[in-house]
Amino acid sequence: MSDNSGDKNSGGRSDWRSVLFTYRSYTPIPFLLVMLAFARPTGLSIFTGLIVALAGEFIRFWGVSYAGSETRTTGAVGGTQLVTSGPYSHVRNPLYVGNILMYTGIGIMSNALMPYLPIVALLYFSFQYVGIVSLEEEYLSRTFSNWEEYKKNVGRFIPRVRPFEGGAKLEPNFKRALRSERSSLIALFSISFVIMLVYLFIGVG
Repeated sequence: MSDNSGDKNSGGRSDWRSVLFTYRSYTPIPFLLVMLAFARPTGLSIFTGLIVALAGEFIRFWGVSYAGSETRTTGAVGGTQLVTSGPYSHVRNPLYVGNILMYTGIGIMSNALMPYLPIVALLYFSFQYVGIVSLEEEYLSRTFSNWEEYKKNVGRFIPRVRPFEGGAKLEPNFKRALRSERSSLIALFSISFVIMLVYLFIGVG
């Protein structure tokens, strides 16, 4: 399932979940500011965290190569197709899984306020993504006849080992994914660079 949703629920009323969706690109900012303010990176934390963050970005890139630019929409609830290929054949929300890994990796790199900041961030983003996903799933259940079969066989956030074989088979478009993920890649490498600078000048390890 692509991470697209909208600003209304099925009854046309304002929905708190759509607010979370609309501003999902901005909600990490307070955590990032606190993280950078209290960053105390070490060589080990940078190495370990960067591996985790890159794994998250890889999952995002893989997912976008199948789902396309719809994953960045902030418009009305929608989606032109139910994507079940690539990472979506293993987990229904690979982009959110990728985000969580990226945030976790960046937090490990910074080594800031351990373990309190990561715990607070994990609780918040778990709340955010569960809310957004529940809104998306309402739309998908109304729109796609094969949704129930897909939902029954593929987990929301916990991947299955063997790929789901149902649904239309799509081919990845890596050039499209690179264009769509450009801002995420720039952000990841910019934050990583800042953390490395902190390590060089005031690092503790």
